Amino acid sequence: MSLRSFLDKQEEKFKEGKLKKYYPLFEALDTFLYSTNETAKSPSFVRDAIDLKRTMITVFIALLPAVFMAFYNTGYQALLASGGTNPGTWQAGVLAWLGLPFDPNNFWSDFILGAIHFLPVYIVTLAVGGFWETLFAIVRGHEINEGFLVTSLLFPMIVPPTMPLWEVAVGISFGVVFGKEVFGGVGMNVLNPALTGRAFLFFAYPAAISGDKVWVAVDGLSKATPLAKFAESGMHGLQQASVTWSDAFWGFIPGSMGETSTFAILIGAVILIATGIASWRIMLSILVGMVAMSLTFNLIGSDTNPMFAMSPAWHFVLGGFALGTVFMATDPVTAAVTKQGQVIYGLLIGVMVVLVRVVNPAFPEGMMLAILFGNVFAPIIDKIFINANIKRRQLRNVV
Repeated sequence: MSLRSFLDKQEEKFKEGKLKKYYPLFEALDTFLYSTNETAKSPSFVRDAIDLKRTMITVFIALLPAVFMAFYNTGYQALLASGGTNPGTWQAGVLAWLGLPFDPNNFWSDFILGAIHFLPVYIVTLAVGGFWETLFAIVRGHEINEGFLVTSLLFPMIVPPTMPLWEVAVGISFGVVFGKEVFGGVGMNVLNPALTGRAFLFFAYPAAISGDKVWVAVDGLSKATPLAKFAESGMHGLQQASVTWSDAFWGFIPGSMGETSTFAILIGAVILIATGIASWRIMLSILVGMVAMSLTFNLIGSDTNPMFAMSPAWHFVLGGFALGTVFMATDPVTAAVTKQGQVIYGLLIGVMVVLVRVVNPAFPEGMMLAILFGNVFAPIIDKIFINANIKRRQLRNVV
């Protein structure tokens, strides 16, 4: 008996009877293995190769270059900071058990050590977040949506490698439940779930997600991110830390695991734009807003705040700007959907991220808050342009 035939026979057991409430679980497994067999019974028909599952898979694939870079750089930063000795973590013990050297110049040592840090965070995120998704789907009788696959991969990328796993569980729980499910589930949420979870962790457990001791996976080591270094002492701080623009672009700097490599993120951007999954208008508008605002601060200048002197080129490669621009601000559920609205939405985020970074140097990141701010205003922005379009059509048809 083929797997397809076996699943078809089991489907009736889940549609009626005692197992009926667990049908969303069966449907999730069925549609994960095969495309849905549901077809429209009446016109109008839309023939399109893309659907929600293919959309999420495409985004997942676009994230993989940044994920692989997260593996490599997390291990590289740990071994580099330890000076080629044992970093003093259980993950390093696994490396020793595998017979790999504590050498930052050894690719496999870096990659595997980073993977050992990343994968537990990902597994906890997938298991805990998947539990909440499944629970709400069963209670509501809805299908389990593939969208969480992307959220579950994004969340580990925006947290530091030293984040305790129990805090990861709390953060993704808050993001899924209060960032999405309380609004009605998939397609109804106003805020990006991954960023909502990270924002909760930032304000609830600031010691685990900020400061200088969380960005490099070495026990007791204090090392600031380049963005924090710039906020403290400008270009002099980066020079002291031996950070070059090239290092920041390729991703060889401390930071949240998946947001350090602008190059890897740009590969994902090309995939998303080429397949039409993400809006290039939003990405371009964010970039334009960031450049315009940062150049404005460059012209104003400040003797007391080094961030006024940060150029657009450095804003582009430091912190979560690239990852947020490509993968989070373009979320089709929480972003603006009208073409004109996408431009305003993107400009708003680009301006806000620089405002937060520059005007409040105590919180030099800014991208997380800028995107959440844009999410809140996206429905209003769309409503303005939709109403304007309705009025134009009414005037056009006046007899």
